[in-house]
Amino acid sequence: MAKIEKDFIKLTSDSLILQNIVDLVKDNQAGAISTFCGTTLIHLEYESYIPMAEKEISSIIDEVRTKWQLIKVAVYHRLGTVPVGETSVIIAVSSAHRNESLKAVEWLIDSLKEKVPIWKKEIYNDGSSWKENTKSKCCQKKNTFD
Repeated sequence: MAKIEKDFIKLTSDSLILQNIVDLVKDNQAGAISTFCGTTLIHLEYESYIPMAEKEISSIIDEVRTKWQLIKVAVYHRLGTVPVGETSVIIAVSSAHRNESLKAVEWLIDSLKEKVPIWKKEIYNDGSSWKENTKSKCCQKKNTFD
């Protein structure tokens, strides 16, 4: 019997398409699919050490599964340049009932921003600055672009 995939993690420079990620978490046992799409309001550039980030995302998915009964989970994050108006992160969760998936999505985005080593450079007309996740301060980038 083939193993059924239940967790999907991807860090990519490709555009994120919500429907493609929702399709990953669809399941005949799921009565609810909840999503979060983070949209870029200013020009951003993202960097990450992919193996470390994927490991941390996997860890937060394992933790969210201890809190709520979830069927499938997908966490996708853009890397590289993300122009204004494009999606930089999508989280999709399926569960039997909406309450679990809604709470899980909120918890996942908060945990992702707090724990996963993904660095963001905000680019303004008059310069730029790097922002880091709270926990990943040990891996800070110096702002050499101003």
